[in-house]
Formats: sequence, structure tokens, C-alpha cells
Amino acid sequence: MRTEDVLAIAQRELDTVVRTRLLLAFAAGYLGLTVGLAWLVASGSYVGVVLDTVTPTEALVPVLAFAVGYRSIVADRERDEIDTLRTYPISRWRYVAGVYLGRAVPFVAVLLLGLGAVGAITAVSGGEKISIIAAHATADSSLLYLRFVVLTVAFGLVVLGVALLVSAAARSSRGALALAAGAVLALILGMDTGLAATVTGGLVSPDGVTWLLALSPNSAYRALVFEFCVAPIGAAVPVGPAVVPSVLGLVGWFVATLVLAGRLAWR
Repeated sequence: MRTEDVLAIAQRELDTVVRTRLLLAFAAGYLGLTVGLAWLVASGSYVGVVLDTVTPTEALVPVLAFAVGYRSIVADRERDEIDTLRTYPISRWRYVAGVYLGRAVPFVAVLLLGLGAVGAITAVSGGEKISIIAAHATADSSLLYLRFVVLTVAFGLVVLGVALLVSAAARSSRGALALAAGAVLALILGMDTGLAATVTGGLVSPDGVTWLLALSPNSAYRALVFEFCVAPIGAAVPVGPAVVPSVLGLVGWFVATLVLAGRLAWR
């Protein structure tokens, strides 16, 4: 893969994101909601803020990821730029890699700004700690919050891959918007609800629950957050040996969505 081709496409995508006022508005909205939530739940405990923000994060990150990525490929198709690029010695894989990289850089920057602000507010706040944290005060540390940041960025990058796949599959910007809305709802509510119904209905054995839940990016992300950010303080978390299934689930989503996006981009 010629790195200069990927970087050239990535730079073009980065310039597009920076010039798009709607995307900047989404980024500002995400930062405002994140900081506002941090002020509301500030408890002086890093693990406490993780527990309070992990559920809103599961909803906010996909919304931001799709706002950044849902028009990335379909817009090039509508402007016939893909047909022009195909006349050059640029493979579909370099094109998708460049688009993904160019969208991922500003997306991750916004995530880090928001999560960094939450960490800073937590560090300076002196609210009353929740009981479970008070019982294990020496275990609570900024390292646990740093793990949360890393896991959230990884989750966001996976969802951004889903957004690129939606953009590659859509035939128009309007269709991409409809697909993006459906995908966000499926990620936030649909997949978890369906998997929960499967589990409660007894269709899956207890040994297979962790592998089933890993099929949802949100469930896999949540399980990893509980395992690496909550369990270390001594709290019992209902995830069991979910690390391997969850990691494989997120990696599988990341690889599959980008491969499929590459397949669908050149058409």
C-alpha cells in the first residue's frame, strides 16, 4: 500500500470535515453534553464517573461517529469523484483507508477533548463518593479512567467503521441519512434488546452468553469497561470471562466493516 496515496486522501477528508459547519456543530454539541454531564455527576471518583457516564457514552459516541462518517463515501460517488479516482493507480483499499484515517483523526480529537474535560472536572471536584468507591478508595485512580478513555476511543473507531460501511452501501445522501439513523438505533437499542431477549428466552446456554453479547459493539464495549475499569476496585461485575469474546467482537466488527466498505466503494 502506497502510504502517500492514503495520506493524500486522508488530508482531503480532514479538510472536508474542518470546513463542514454541521460537523463542527455536532462536535461542539458532543463536547457540551459531555462536559455538562460531567458537572452533573461529578463525585471526585474516577470509577464513579465511569459508572455514571458509560451508558450516555454508548449513545453519544455512535451519534458523533455517524455524523462524521455517514456521507464520506456516498458524497464522493454523488460528485463522481470515485470515478475520477479510479482512473488513477489507487486501489479501493487505499481509498477506504485514506477516507477512514481522514475522518478518524478529527473524530478521535473530539472524543479526547470531551473525555479529557470529564477527567479534569473529576480531578478537581470533591463530591461525596458512592459507597462502593468509598469502600475501596485506595483502588480508585486516574489509571482506571485512562483505561476508560482508551476503550471509548477504540469503541468509537469501531463504530466509525460501521458509518463508512453505511456510506459505501448507500446510493444517495438521503439514503445514507436513513441508513445511518437506523444503524444508530440498532447499535444503541436494537441489538442489545434482541440479544437480551435471546438470553432471557433461554435460547442460549449460560456458557454462550458472553460470546453472544460480544456480537453487539455496545455490549462488548460495556463488558470491557466493567472488566478493566470497575472490577479492579474489588466490585463484582456481571460480565464473567468476557474479555476475549468482547475483544474479538470489536476487532471482528472493525475488520468486517472496513472490508465490506472497500468492496462496496468501487461500484
